[in-house]
Amino acid sequence: MVDAFGGGYRNTRHPTGDTIRTVTASETNPVDPGPAQPSRGRRGLVVAVAAVVLAAVIAGHRLIPNVAGLGSMIDSGAPFLGLGIPVLALAALLRRSRLALLAVLLPTLVWAGLFGTAWLPTGGGGTVALRVASQNLRVGNPDPAATVSALATTEPDLIGLQEVGDDIRGSAALRDRYPYQATESTIALWSRFPMREHVGVDTGLGWNRALRAVVETPQGDVVVYVVHLGSARAGDTATRDRTVGMLAATLRRESAERLIVLGDFNTASTDRAITPLTDLLADAQADAGRGLGFTWPAAMPVTRPDHVLYRGLTAASAGVVRTPASDHRAVTAGFR
Repeated sequence: MVDAFGGGYRNTRHPTGDTIRTVTASETNPVDPGPAQPSRGRRGLVVAVAAVVLAAVIAGHRLIPNVAGLGSMIDSGAPFLGLGIPVLALAALLRRSRLALLAVLLPTLVWAGLFGTAWLPTGGGGTVALRVASQNLRVGNPDPAATVSALATTEPDLIGLQEVGDDIRGSAALRDRYPYQATESTIALWSRFPMREHVGVDTGLGWNRALRAVVETPQGDVVVYVVHLGSARAGDTATRDRTVGMLAATLRRESAERLIVLGDFNTASTDRAITPLTDLLADAQADAGRGLGFTWPAAMPVTRPDHVLYRGLTAASAGVVRTPASDHRAVTAGFR
């Protein structure tokens, strides 16, 4: 016989006389299970591959070809590549994949090794004998005196300034605090200590936007460079790169035992373009600061174009100061 659903059955009689109905295979009508579901391991494979790729990009961002400034731009934003880590971790949790979670550890460890160590205790400390600061005042600053006055409250012995106008050069209050001043176009150095000499420095811009001064500190002479290197824009870093190269060539010829170079380099500390300078000099923020020390833009900084580099001294402290009216935060460093 055939039932209403297309299945079949047959009746048989048991030796006791009872009738037994035997259901045929078609009557069970098993439900189609549908397509096979991927295992948890396979579900997390895409996330795991993405984690490995992210780790490779973080570790090797300086190996990305610098075509039209692309590599330099990625270098500058390299610390923010770490933002992909929590996204991948969340995806791994949603996939409930152990493979993906383990893979996310790889970019986490790479990022921590390259950038996370900046928050660890450094070799700074000790009595500070010389304090320096650097500030890009910003062209069109409505109150540059207020900017420098705020910076002066940190009591630096030397202040390097960039994008200086005539209004700040004539500040009597600041002149009383820093009686020794050297200027070169839009660059200035203010000092509590005498300066025996100062000259302009050519960085290939067509005019001198850097200066070199010999400062007579109580601990002895220190040669100080204040620089404002060429601008870098998305797709155009040639001018900046040229000025970095020319400054590096000048510093290779510099014979001073104790040397400080500060200013606006228009080059992030993570950018491969700064290597010619950091191969010659140490970085105060890296040696004695805490964190990455971002300075631009001032309202919410995402990169660090402002630096204090040095040799022949020991960095005891380094930091960043928020000042009014400028689009850059200031950088400071103390030496012993």
